[in-house]
Amino acid sequence: MMRLWLGVFCFLFLHIGAHAFAILPGDSLNHQEITEQAILNATVQTCRALAVAEGVNFNFPAQPYTAENVAAACGASQSLKTFSQAIKSITLRNIRVDIRYFFNSSYHVDEEMFVQGKGIITEGIAAVKASNRMENYETARQILGEIMHPLQDFYSHSNWVEMGKTVPNSNLIRAESSIGNIADESRATCRSCDGDDCTNNILEDIIEEQILTSGYFGIVPIVSTKPPGKCSHGGGIDQTSKIEPKGGINKDSFKSEHGHLHTQAANVAIAATSQLLEDVRLAAGERPFLEMVGIARGSSRALCFVTDTSKSMSDDIAVVKTVTSSIIERYKGTENEPSLYILVPFSDPGFGPLIRTSDANLFKNIVDSLTTTGGGDKEEMSLSGLQLALTSAPFSSEIFLFTDAPAKDEQLKNTVIALIERTQTVVNFMVTDTVETNRRKRRSINQSQARAINEPEAQLYRDLAHASGGQAIEVTKAQLPVAAAIIAQSASSSVVTLLQASRSPGQTDSFTFIVDQTVTNLRVYITGKSVTFTLTSPTGASQQSTDSSGSLINNLQQVGNFITAQLQKQVGKWKMEMVSTNPYTLRVIGQSSVDFLFDFVVPSEGPFGGFDTLDTRPRAGVTGRLLVSITGSDSATVNEVALVESSAGSEEITGAVASQGDGDYLVQFDMMPEVEFSVRVKGRVQGSSNDFQRQSSTNFRASNLTLTADSENILIPGTPVSVPFTVSWTGSDGNVTIRASNNKGFDLTSPSMLFLKGGNSTNGTVTLSAPTNTPSGSDVILTIEAETPDGTDSNYIVLRFSILNSNGDFSHPDCELLNLQSNCPENCSKSTWKLDVRVTDGDNGAGVDRVSLIQGNGTYNTSLEAGTGNITLVSYTASCCAPEMELLVIDRVGNVGSCLFSARDSVSISVSQSLSLCLSIVALGYLLLN
Repeated sequence: MMRLWLGVFCFLFLHIGAHAFAILPGDSLNHQEITEQAILNATVQTCRALAVAEGVNFNFPAQPYTAENVAAACGASQSLKTFSQAIKSITLRNIRVDIRYFFNSSYHVDEEMFVQGKGIITEGIAAVKASNRMENYETARQILGEIMHPLQDFYSHSNWVEMGKTVPNSNLIRAESSIGNIADESRATCRSCDGDDCTNNILEDIIEEQILTSGYFGIVPIVSTKPPGKCSHGGGIDQTSKIEPKGGINKDSFKSEHGHLHTQAANVAIAATSQLLEDVRLAAGERPFLEMVGIARGSSRALCFVTDTSKSMSDDIAVVKTVTSSIIERYKGTENEPSLYILVPFSDPGFGPLIRTSDANLFKNIVDSLTTTGGGDKEEMSLSGLQLALTSAPFSSEIFLFTDAPAKDEQLKNTVIALIERTQTVVNFMVTDTVETNRRKRRSINQSQARAINEPEAQLYRDLAHASGGQAIEVTKAQLPVAAAIIAQSASSSVVTLLQASRSPGQTDSFTFIVDQTVTNLRVYITGKSVTFTLTSPTGASQQSTDSSGSLINNLQQVGNFITAQLQKQVGKWKMEMVSTNPYTLRVIGQSSVDFLFDFVVPSEGPFGGFDTLDTRPRAGVTGRLLVSITGSDSATVNEVALVESSAGSEEITGAVASQGDGDYLVQFDMMPEVEFSVRVKGRVQGSSNDFQRQSSTNFRASNLTLTADSENILIPGTPVSVPFTVSWTGSDGNVTIRASNNKGFDLTSPSMLFLKGGNSTNGTVTLSAPTNTPSGSDVILTIEAETPDGTDSNYIVLRFSILNSNGDFSHPDCELLNLQSNCPENCSKSTWKLDVRVTDGDNGAGVDRVSLIQGNGTYNTSLEAGTGNITLVSYTASCCAPEMELLVIDRVGNVGSCLFSARDSVSISVSQSLSLCLSIVALGYLLLN
């Protein structure tokens, strides 16, 4: 009899499943917990598979899995913040479905919308795989979270569990397969419950014949209805459950009508989510999958340069080359080695292309090959280049922009600020040849006027740096190498901000910050003219910036308008008194694993309550809320969250903090400020004798304008998508200015102005279209801005679309056994066996992308069959002591299959059989102890 060897990737899931998804009695699981558990387990499985492939040991983290112990087990503690952020992004997108698509039955697989729900899932899977292929991981995360919702709801809202099913319906994630027999619209599926007892309200023939059904749902008493004899979803607000047959079948919680099956439904939903993640992992590969969930080899931060390549920039580009080489050599092989390198050149009239790679040597060669050209006029496309970088860099990145010219595209200022706020990215401007630096060089007026940046032009860069929490460093070309070398020291994934502030106009002011035990490499960054300061340590010792012999400052450097000081570490509260009549910025940073994530949230208007994350600025002058999460410590607690005024003064608004468990806190503020602010968090790590303090680098604004928009997040090339939006505000009547732009320059139409009656709202529509030749997996970022009639207030919304070229290929590649030579004696050590296999993707398939060996220790070679473009030949030779082998076969759109062969048989297991077995093992592993 043929022995079925399921391969290393199936075994790993089985191993992890043996560590369990135990649900304590009385504790209902929700979408967030189901999603988090599946992601953590999939990440452990992926890191284990990678360790096996690289021949290194892997130690499973202790149960229960947390982001912290999983990142540590993966050898990626430096990626903890981005890992946590990725998990949060996916789970919040999942939860959002209940808010944004509350009445869309397809997203909840209600009303027997099985085909439609599966369509959402399978189209989304194709988009996720395409996005991963193009390394657009944030887009992949957003879509992945959305499609997990109907996948999980299938097990709670349908009768799958009632039919005795204990493993997931794998066909939900396979576009070409049937999910089973669905009840006809006219077929009765339920009887009324026996009072409060609904355990047997699904008709016996439906169960016996294995017919799929799900409940109808409606909340409006008069219009809520359902076909005769159909089941209802159930619950207090479901009006259809009051119509014969009465009651419901959902298993959302232990209190639901079928709550006795909640545990089984939740466990199968976790297993199904794990199957989905496994399918995505196999299509992407281990490293890309880990990047999708925010785990990178080395630092999780990107090294991102946006540089002017006009003729006058030859000296500056030489510095970019030097800094790039220095960072690569300094951090190579360490946990601070950048995982991603991004370069965006710009001049006039062009900008780009964006270059993105994880290969340090390739990036160094690309930077070394930069040349200067053109630059005949004064202004360059600096903000267009920055916009492209902001839409491509990972969340919470740091960007360095080099230029000696003003911006020609200053109309993009608000768009750039919107992207800075949404991505929480720090932007540092390295600006040479401003009028001020030329004045310091004592150039003649004629020399300095040719290209020098004047004060209003320089202020644009200062404003953008301030919004991001970065520095606008103004130096001469001769000083640039020193300034760049200093600022590049912040290229670490564990950099945290302890304090950031600015004063414009300048004034004498005092600031305090707390240094905790986890902080190292304490630094102060200051920009401004004629700035002095006095530093006081927790012990009471003080040192002035003019004193070079003190004990608090290890190293003080000043170049141009930039001052940096490295401080002697002392745990406790520090004080810094700044003295200047000129505008200045102040930032205190260090390195620590303890940090925080946050999102602005608003209460859902849906009947189930909850909170939805904002894609816009929060509303000013009313109650506001933040969802705060601590990263880097499972034992850290938050005791204060404040919104701190950024520029003019030291006012702050402290919120009411309520723990949500698992390191999450909901913070409510009585009134959102009208002025620019940053977010500051204070707390304590268990066992520590001192509080920690962290502050957002990004400065934010609330707005009296409210802007909402929503759209499908998949864009088909050549097919325009309409994005309806609504603007409202409480001001007087007037024309609101509308601006819409996208980072790819795709065709769009948008109103430029809308009349808005005070206290009311008005609607508009943006239409966006991608060219027909846009590669599948590309993404496009649409920013819609609204500005008040007097220009004093604005708001925005940022929407991300995945480009999907649907070629109708949903079938995995096939394997055809061409030749098998096997004559293995009892003494297997002296003999070998061989086989030849043809892997094809069908006549209309996208083509075979890759074939890899996932079981077997023999040697294999692949080649393209002569005269074909999508047929791969595989030859394999192994010892008779290893008589089984398995191939993983993936096509160019991410359809995944596997083929098993044995020296003991002349038959093979087909691709679909093998993959089905593996996915079943994936599910079984998660269900063993439940």
